[in-house]
Amino acid sequence: MDLLGALSSDQQGPDIPPCSRKGCTAHAAWQVKWNNPKIHNPERRKVWLACDDHREWLENFLKARLFWRSTEPMNTPAGEAEARL
Repeated sequence: MDLLGALSSDQQGPDIPPCSRKGCTAHAAWQVKWNNPKIHNPERRKVWLACDDHREWLENFLKARLFWRSTEPMNTPAGEAEARL
């Protein structure tokens, strides 16, 4: 794989991004928002994308570590989703 060539190409990413679960190539349907309070500001949100099959797994992984903050559908407008945080 040519990483440097991929960085300089004009190719766009997929229209529907894939799930963040390792090895999953399904289309993401959810934004699982989280932060690590030990290293992130309280307002900061990191986002993992989840398909329907892995949403609960990713939420449980984050909840066990007290990192989970919210889960939003992918089609929620950014401003609307941020207003609910």
